[in-house]
Amino acid sequence: MSIDGITICAIACELNKKLAGAHIKKISQPESLELIITASRDRITNRLFISASPSLPVIYLTEENKESPMTAPNFCMLLRKYIGSGRISRVYQPGMERIIALDIDHLNELGDPAKKTLYVEIMGKYSNIILTDEKGIILDSIRHVSSAVSSVREVLPGREYFIPAQKDHYDLFTVTKEEIYGDIFTRPLTIRKMFFESLTGFGPVMAEDISNRLNIDSDASVLSLSAWQQDALYEELMRLKDDLKNENFNPVIVSDKSDKPIEVYPFKLSVYGENFITKEYDSISLALFDFYQQKNLRNNMDQKAHDLKKLLQNLIERNNKKLALQKKQFKDTDSMDKFRLYGELLTANAYMLTPGMKKVTVLNYYDGTEVSIPLDETLPIMENANRYYQKYNKLKRTREALTDQITETENSINHLGSIMASISLAEKESELAPLKQELYDFGYTKKRPTGSGKGNRALKQSPLHFVTEDDYHIYVGKNNYQNEEVTFKIASGGDWWFHTKTIPGSHVIVKSKGAPQLPDHIYEIAASLAAYYSTGRDSDKVEIDYVQKKELRKVSGAAPGYVIYHTNYSMVAHPSKDGVRPYQSS
Repeated sequence: MSIDGITICAIACELNKKLAGAHIKKISQPESLELIITASRDRITNRLFISASPSLPVIYLTEENKESPMTAPNFCMLLRKYIGSGRISRVYQPGMERIIALDIDHLNELGDPAKKTLYVEIMGKYSNIILTDEKGIILDSIRHVSSAVSSVREVLPGREYFIPAQKDHYDLFTVTKEEIYGDIFTRPLTIRKMFFESLTGFGPVMAEDISNRLNIDSDASVLSLSAWQQDALYEELMRLKDDLKNENFNPVIVSDKSDKPIEVYPFKLSVYGENFITKEYDSISLALFDFYQQKNLRNNMDQKAHDLKKLLQNLIERNNKKLALQKKQFKDTDSMDKFRLYGELLTANAYMLTPGMKKVTVLNYYDGTEVSIPLDETLPIMENANRYYQKYNKLKRTREALTDQITETENSINHLGSIMASISLAEKESELAPLKQELYDFGYTKKRPTGSGKGNRALKQSPLHFVTEDDYHIYVGKNNYQNEEVTFKIASGGDWWFHTKTIPGSHVIVKSKGAPQLPDHIYEIAASLAAYYSTGRDSDKVEIDYVQKKELRKVSGAAPGYVIYHTNYSMVAHPSKDGVRPYQSS
């Protein structure tokens, strides 16, 4: 998601309503690329949060405050000097650019009226916050940009501030009908690119949304548009212009079915269908605040999940190398039966063999073939036989030990794989804590996780609990400990257990209400949940095994959640959470 000029327009309108005429009370710089400006009007105080972070640049009103450093950074000190007690006269958007300008009236050192402008540029990695004087000369910026960094524009104290011109772009508020039909609609571009490369402030979201509303392929050529399609596009642009001019905003956050925020926008979006969730807001600032809060939480979660995945990948790779070595050593023991045979044949033929021989050929009484046996000429025949028996016994012991070791290593790889799968199913940072604990409990890591212990609530999370419209209760484990709980504590013998056939996933339990069978649609719902909460979530179809809980067996000493069964049913399901709602106790 990136903020386009249309979103900036909505922000500027809201800020102008709330901040025009407000006196600045406080300026702080909690982070190197963040500002918080506190301003008051009519006894109402508002905080303006501004971030020029390359990853998440944004500007919005917020009630949240942040702790400031003991010593204010230089840019913060400069702002306090010039506009620390100023009055915001207006907030506006130059053209349809991704820029918000705050005109600020104040008194200079001599007590005379003066004016400064604070430009907030929301432009991805080029985002910046720039203070200029009344002549448009840069006093300072939160990020300095020299000619070595940008050949288009320097952002340094003493340089003139200007907005780099976008070649062949029109402003939606000033573009004429003749320019749209005579120029924009005649460009050899796709319809998507026509918006980006012809109209200032347009981004991918609005380009796709307008195309979707008109049922036009955004990848089609502009030149292929029929006359009625051109007219329809023109009408949509004029409708959008009227909505922006009249401030008919309807801010929304669009999330996927897992509540992951996808988009924030000042208008409802038709391009996101029924597989997405749209939440409406009264304020674009509230929408932006919620979106970025969720985004930051998700980013933190993704970073910690990435670190945990990296640890698991290293452990799995190490175990795979160990397994390969063990299997090679196991294969080397294939010669043990040959050494046993040599010992037996030498013992059986010792009476007819002469000491000092380097090799003998004797008859193999098992299959009637001749076998050539190397000998140590310095040793008696029976000593040679004993040596072959010793080699056989050593390899036999090695083979027996390797059999157990290979099983143990394969179990470890499968166990680590199941924990890796649980990471992919985690939706909140707290869901990673039991996975770290499990790695520690089974000796994969030696460092005790932070907060580990009996009283840690993060380790006592309950499995997911859903209920269907006809009141069937379904439980889903999201990690191995929860899988163990739903299968061996929550489920009783007649309840039904669902799990993906060949890939890691959650245990899903359906409480049977004491009936021997479930309704057909409940089997389908539970199987779809098992497919959804598995590593096959993104597949179209996933094979699911299901069986009554009484058919399951737990292997002594196995990892939590590991079960075996010898009789089961199977079905193919599409990953989905449809047909259930989260259970809420009354």
